Amino acid sequence: MSQRVRSLLSAVLVGLACLLVPLGALAMWAKYGIQDSARYAATTAPLASDAQVQDAIASAVTDGIMREVHVGPPLEGSVQAFVHEAVRSFTATEAFRSAWDTANLSAHDAVMRALREDDDSPVILDLAPATERMKRQLADDHVPFAGRIPVAHTEITLLQSKDLTKLRKGFHVLEVAGFWLPVASACFALTGILVSVSRRRAVLATGLGTALGAALLAVAIAVGRRMTLADLPPGVSHPAAGAVYDALTETLRLVSWVLMGVGLAVALGAWLTGLYVRRRRASAAPAPVPAEEPTQVRA
Repeated sequence: MSQRVRSLLSAVLVGLACLLVPLGALAMWAKYGIQDSARYAATTAPLASDAQVQDAIASAVTDGIMREVHVGPPLEGSVQAFVHEAVRSFTATEAFRSAWDTANLSAHDAVMRALREDDDSPVILDLAPATERMKRQLADDHVPFAGRIPVAHTEITLLQSKDLTKLRKGFHVLEVAGFWLPVASACFALTGILVSVSRRRAVLATGLGTALGAALLAVAIAVGRRMTLADLPPGVSHPAAGAVYDALTETLRLVSWVLMGVGLAVALGAWLTGLYVRRRRASAAPAPVPAEEPTQVRA
């Protein structure tokens, strides 16, 4: 194999490896981070103590209570503020955290079950158990009008029937890609380095490409956050939704920064090694022999 062919093949393999780095990280995050119930529960549980999430839930519950009661304008503001403060205090209790975990796990299990099975029925989550528990707790704490919290009509649609087929196909792709994309990326990178004419340059290119792919992944996460918040329906708290998005993508952001750091470290190591080898060769090269001056012949 000629050096030109080897260089071209190495460049293609290294380029493919670097392209698969962010895709592999994304697939692994979806497969092992989001799909796993235990990891999902561990990720969403701290959100019950997040101030933005607590404020959003307290506002939603307060609005529900105020819609069920009829208070005159002179007292409406004072009653609403009192109810909001009481509900906000409830969000700091263990009962609220338990209800939060139950609702999140129920939603996660319902979505995963729909994606793994062939049933095309819409995915519906019934919040009645969690709402009833919260209602009893607020009533026990003597929160005004807590008994009027509406518990009926608490079913919400998580996934529509028309979206299930497309999402199910994507889910199966992620299940396969979550394992094979990182393996393929590592194999391409190793093969590209081995067939390269200059392996040090190939390592340098692999490191820089990995860092670039990780940086693009970090940018994609930030862009995804902005797009997600921009598409929220009216009435949904943007700070609370941002807190949920940040919690779910925290591991992915960490992976992107780790890959970026590893890639830059590998590239720097390859560059410094090349610099050291060149300097060592230059110092070990024999000094040039001075040319002899021509001998003058006297007549």
